[in-house]
Amino acid sequence: MTSRAGRFRLAVLPGDGVGPEVTEAALRVLEAALAGSGIELELTHHPIGGAAIDQGLEPLPAATLKAAREADAVFLGAVGGPRWDAGPARPEAGLLQLRRQLEAFANVRPVRVLEGLEELSPLRPERVRGADVLFVRELTGGAYFGRPQGQAGAAPGRRAVDTTEYSESEIARVLEVAFRLARERSRRVTSVDKANVLATSRLWREVAVEVARRHPECRLEHSLVDSFALRLLLRPTDFDVVVTENLFGDILTDEAAALPGTLGMLPSASGGGDGPWLFEPVHGSAPDIAGRGIANPLGAILAVSMLLRLSLDRPDLAGAVEEAVAGAVRDRCLTPDLGGTATTSDVARRVAGLLAVRA
Repeated sequence: MTSRAGRFRLAVLPGDGVGPEVTEAALRVLEAALAGSGIELELTHHPIGGAAIDQGLEPLPAATLKAAREADAVFLGAVGGPRWDAGPARPEAGLLQLRRQLEAFANVRPVRVLEGLEELSPLRPERVRGADVLFVRELTGGAYFGRPQGQAGAAPGRRAVDTTEYSESEIARVLEVAFRLARERSRRVTSVDKANVLATSRLWREVAVEVARRHPECRLEHSLVDSFALRLLLRPTDFDVVVTENLFGDILTDEAAALPGTLGMLPSASGGGDGPWLFEPVHGSAPDIAGRGIANPLGAILAVSMLLRLSLDRPDLAGAVEEAVAGAVRDRCLTPDLGGTATTSDVARRVAGLLAVRA
């Protein structure tokens, strides 16, 4: 976390598809938010993913990784697309490597239903109205990284194995992130596990109780993953901060996208280690609309809010961006995916303008 004033170095990785468009919109809002703050923004742009491959480079070029490590934060647009599917290198490999190299063990994803957009959800508007859940997902352990892993044998006797493994320290550090974030919200943490079946979940629950003792100002609740998945759709406003392991978090955060009804509104941040935090919108590169100027930039703009909060320690500016986004929604300055007619630039201009009025 950098100081509240001075120079702030941001490594910008626009990426592929609509990535450069939403990144440009987000940076316009970031500059508006920082106006008069005493913080000098230093931007450097670097290739990643398909954009790097097209230049004859690796999906994560060494120069891009070096710039990311030396920055105070990293902002990513999007990576990937079908045009690179047949190649020897996949754009997504660059993003996965970047997360590993930055020691990003915690993924933080807020899911908030903004007033005026409840009708986008496939759930009843009264059910999702006011929902504001912050997911904290462990990102570098569990079944995705456990060994042994693989498939062996021939039909009809094929077998496969995946190993789910967690250490006490891996669990404790992501829970600490969740409790620190909960202190700035409603001080409620729901830890999701499968402790009635899985040994790793029983350890997870034990460590969760121990970490909670260090945060007596917060209230800890345990929930089994299957019942939580149902409760999330029936009563989403019951939850504040939700923390869970890698596989469960992957599934539940995608399920939670049903609350706002669109990925275009969702930001994400990955970090927690010694490296800088990585900020990005949740949506993909959407190559079918790239270059048309209609990509929804709100997920990227809300990622700017997360950057202001997590990397710059400026919750006041983060809140201002969130209020400006809500104002643009109230003004119905919306891209076609949200039922509006605005362009990507229109939305960025409106949000930045509302920030300027506030200043």
